[in-house]
Amino acid sequence: MSLTVPVRFVLRRVHRGVVSRGSARFYYNTGKTSNLTPAGTSRVRVVDLRSDTVTKPGPAMRQAMAEAEVGDDVMGEDPTVNELQKMAADMFGMEAALFVPTGTMSNLIAVMVHCRERGDEMIVGDLSHLHIYEQGGSAQLAGVHATTVTNLPDGTFDLDELESKIRHGYPDPHFPRSRLICVENTHNILGGRVLPLPFLQEVRTVADKYGLAVHMDGARVMNAAVVQGVTPSTILQHTHTVSVCLSKGLGAPAGTMLGGPRDFISRAVRCRKALGGGMRQVGILAAAGKLALGEMVGRLEEDHRNAKTFAQALLDCDPPLCTVDKATVETNILRFRILDPSLSPSDFCSRMAQVDEGEEAALERGVQVLMFPHVGGSVRAVWHVGITPEDTQLAIQKLQFVARQYSEEKLRTS
Repeated sequence: MSLTVPVRFVLRRVHRGVVSRGSARFYYNTGKTSNLTPAGTSRVRVVDLRSDTVTKPGPAMRQAMAEAEVGDDVMGEDPTVNELQKMAADMFGMEAALFVPTGTMSNLIAVMVHCRERGDEMIVGDLSHLHIYEQGGSAQLAGVHATTVTNLPDGTFDLDELESKIRHGYPDPHFPRSRLICVENTHNILGGRVLPLPFLQEVRTVADKYGLAVHMDGARVMNAAVVQGVTPSTILQHTHTVSVCLSKGLGAPAGTMLGGPRDFISRAVRCRKALGGGMRQVGILAAAGKLALGEMVGRLEEDHRNAKTFAQALLDCDPPLCTVDKATVETNILRFRILDPSLSPSDFCSRMAQVDEGEEAALERGVQVLMFPHVGGSVRAVWHVGITPEDTQLAIQKLQFVARQYSEEKLRTS
């Protein structure tokens, strides 16, 4: 298998147990899961834990979309979009907000607005989504250079290292100009870790000291707010701008909100248009976004409970097959490891997704549990609005079935 340079880099990194050597593929590279159900299996339940991006709008959201009042948003005339933007700005404690098609575009717009000149520089975590998974768009399309700080296991980074990466002496022609610090909350690669509020406050203090801006990739910041028991604005007071995804745990089919000062959003509108993100009668999607922000945040706690329930089941499984540090399971993302080195993460995921003969008799139904091999030889599972406590129990039953099956196979071949 051919790996890209960033993937090889992350797989090589050994950083306090965060990423170890291994051959696991990044989950974005695994492709579509094939139907592994054998012919004749009549009762199969699919528990899709690949990502919280697989959520589908429910009946209330679909009705809101169907009944949405719309207009031309590029002209600023879509009333539903305008309502959503006002709603988001108020929730974030910011002056304004902008509806953007995707989180990747939203982050890129933020970089473009903060880093106004080609050759400006942003400081990002080396395991951040913006750095790893967004195709280097900041360099490709905005001409912005990135320098990295080392992400620690909890998603933070060392503030002394951060300060050491800030450039001085502008306009010295040898160096880029530091403009922006980016943080990610919750942290995707590191398993949905929630950034501590004191850390964010300290990052903002460093940024203010040197006249830099702070942007948060807050795709899952609502999960962080639920865990910390605070309003989103309590978290975001330490940032200048934020990108918040509507289509992950909040269940909307598409869309991200970019929040910030009014003049920032005015410039962001221009960047959105240049990137092809200006949409017309998009109130149909904004209606889903309104329901997502208004009614779906509170239920994220259920996702967190389900993830922790499964994490405990991993530890309780007999025979033991996997291990996880429960202290790291804070939100809806679970990263765990396989105990037996002869069972690869890819093979484990295949076993969890396949319905074998005899499984229906053992479990009273066939169960396909979809997960992804993740970085550093781990497996990632993500809970969301489409996964109920019953689904979680079915996934636990499948885990126990696979563990017994694998143990018996090893005994037969030993």
